[in-house]
Amino acid sequence: MAEELLQKHFTPYVPQSGEEYMNSEQLAHFRGILETVKLQLMEDIERTVHTMQDEATVFADPNDRASQETDIAIELRNRDRERKLIKKIEDTIGLIDSGDYGYCAACGVEIGIKRLEARPTATLCIDCKTLEEVREKQIAK
Repeated sequence: MAEELLQKHFTPYVPQSGEEYMNSEQLAHFRGILETVKLQLMEDIERTVHTMQDEATVFADPNDRASQETDIAIELRNRDRERKLIKKIEDTIGLIDSGDYGYCAACGVEIGIKRLEARPTATLCIDCKTLEEVREKQIAK
């Protein structure tokens, strides 16, 4: 869902030749993306709360009630995932404010504009993320 939001709300940043990495224009670009996604997620959560309040019906049939409870559980799980993404977006905006945005948290290299546009909350470069995923697979076995 967040990927859909990203593709609808921004045009890709095209850096000029010789442009400094994570200059004020790039930071403003990513802040705009993050704030737009955060706002959309918050609106979705608010809409879900109102919908759930409006549709709160007590069914006499146990199957209908079970179906409704399952739907509510799925919706709440989705909203919880979105709530966690909002927290991650807020943390990322904090990185922009501190001047640490766009650099790998593990090795310190530039993450890259294209990767950040695909996943603006990324904190690891592609190499460190790949290594992390390989480790996770080894531990899971």
